[in-house]
Amino acid sequence: MEPIIYLDNAATTFPKPDIVHETVFNFYKQYGVNPGRTGCDLAIIAGNMIHDTRVKFSNFFNKSLVDTGKTKDPNRMIFTMNATMSLNLIVNGLIKPGDHIVTTMVEHNSVIRPVNHKVREGAEATYVAPDGEGYIDPEDIRKAIKNNTGLVIVNHASNVTGVVQDIKATGKVCKEEGVPFAVDTAQTAGVLPIDMAECNISFLAFTGHKGLFGPTGTGGLCVADDAEINQTFAGGTGVKSAYPYQLEEYPYRLEAGTQNLAGIAGLSAGLDWVTGKGVENIHKHEMTLFSVLQEGLSEIKGVHIWGTKKLENRVATLSITVDNYDPSDIGTMLDVEYEIQTRTGLQCAPLIHEHLGTTPRGTDRFSVGPFNIRDHIDTAIKAVAEISARRN
Repeated sequence: MEPIIYLDNAATTFPKPDIVHETVFNFYKQYGVNPGRTGCDLAIIAGNMIHDTRVKFSNFFNKSLVDTGKTKDPNRMIFTMNATMSLNLIVNGLIKPGDHIVTTMVEHNSVIRPVNHKVREGAEATYVAPDGEGYIDPEDIRKAIKNNTGLVIVNHASNVTGVVQDIKATGKVCKEEGVPFAVDTAQTAGVLPIDMAECNISFLAFTGHKGLFGPTGTGGLCVADDAEINQTFAGGTGVKSAYPYQLEEYPYRLEAGTQNLAGIAGLSAGLDWVTGKGVENIHKHEMTLFSVLQEGLSEIKGVHIWGTKKLENRVATLSITVDNYDPSDIGTMLDVEYEIQTRTGLQCAPLIHEHLGTTPRGTDRFSVGPFNIRDHIDTAIKAVAEISARRN
């Protein structure tokens, strides 16, 4: 494969650390049996790896109750295929006809579509609008809450503009109003510190293949120790097989069937790599490069940056358009002529594009990762400048 400059880390991080590749291959090769289905040594090793990974993530997100001193229950860390599956579990496990959901216009379709399906089934929803830079006022969340509100669900960071919402303040509002609070951390897990207890988060959805550097097809749902959620699907669990219904205890309440053993092993290795490097150090590196990218692009004639230009309270993602070009053409030219990979279109987040005024064609999105270097950024700026100069 030709060398590329990869600036699409908001879609999935690439490359992955070597330790992730090696762990997936070696664990699956040596211990690739079905955990929980037999008492043989290999199955016990596989089961222990899964349990240990639950413990790691429970600690990483600090899902314990505030000021109780209780030990965190790792079985409330549920493995899923991705954040989308986790968010569906949350919405479907909490909302019934007649209930009200509060969410925002910043959300990804992984929230918008499940919520809209619930509305079609008889629930109702309020989509809170951000300000001109893309930030949600937590007090606007409070104003949207009603007597029948069963859930507040908020995107921690926009996959279009990189804006990071104040989930601590929003969690405080939800606690005061007595409403469960769910957070979509697809863009921030492994990128920013997240403390469920401090932020009063009831349900945290994460994906494995982005900032946690796990394989695709991995993710999870952390259920706070004081939160409850209904099961919405059923199947084999490997235990209590004679019982005719899905088990009530965690993790079986929300997990059924054979798990992604190799994926979980790789996810565990990815988390180890992130914690070894330090979340703060990774973010600092990304934002240092991002500041150069944003400044360089903003100086190019015909280039427009959408959303905030602040360097605080954001991740290393920004969206641009170039005068006299369709965003998809910019992405194609960057790819074909310069070997630079970005993401064009609506990025599965149509409401924020409506709010920004970038529908129907969307933008070209750049997202920096820990394996990018200064030369990648300088090359991208030069490429956009050359493309813009042809028509501006």
